[in-house]
Amino acid sequence: MTPDFEKRVKADPSGFVVLADYVPAIVQEIRYHSTYNFIGDRIDGYEEPCALLTIEAARALKTVSSELLVQGLRLKVFDAYRPATAVRHFVLWGIEDTDIRMKPYFYPDLMKQDLFEQGYIAKQSSHSRGSAVDLTLLDMQTGRELDMGSPFDFFGEISHPDSQAVTPAQYENRQTLRKAMLRNGFAPLECEWWHFTLAQEPYPDTYFDFPVSSAYLKK
Repeated sequence: MTPDFEKRVKADPSGFVVLADYVPAIVQEIRYHSTYNFIGDRIDGYEEPCALLTIEAARALKTVSSELLVQGLRLKVFDAYRPATAVRHFVLWGIEDTDIRMKPYFYPDLMKQDLFEQGYIAKQSSHSRGSAVDLTLLDMQTGRELDMGSPFDFFGEISHPDSQAVTPAQYENRQTLRKAMLRNGFAPLECEWWHFTLAQEPYPDTYFDFPVSSAYLKK
């Protein structure tokens, strides 16, 4: 990290909440606590498979959840707050690690350096500011994820929200998620259909580096 960036990194979790406590209807599959992710290892800083968010982002997501429940849909979260430590893990993997065992599943058509150049992985992530979330939709009747045309963290043009490579039904599913998030104050990312950041985020210039752990918030 640069000296300027280090000055903007804090370890104070007082403005954060455990998302499951705040929005009980949300389903969680925290991928970076598992080995099923684009690196293939549990990511540094993920001590518990739980989603943490700033209070402001959690409030907005609660409204999204309530709106979608009426439509028979539930939100499923893959990632929320991401420690700066985890981002460093991503960067070091991209620069120094020759391991590409997960390439067939997550970036089959790209080289590792392309992931940074094309914006799929950032050296300073909006997730570390605490108000970004990666998520999809579940059909409450079937219990299955809606078909979005590409899986979470699949790095390629088909994952762009406006990709022409998906079917009309898949595009409509993306739009259902996107419209609900935008109506409630979130801004999209143009290369990932699953990523949204609270437009009026409370810490636009601050990055956090405390563990992903509900216990840490309750200390």
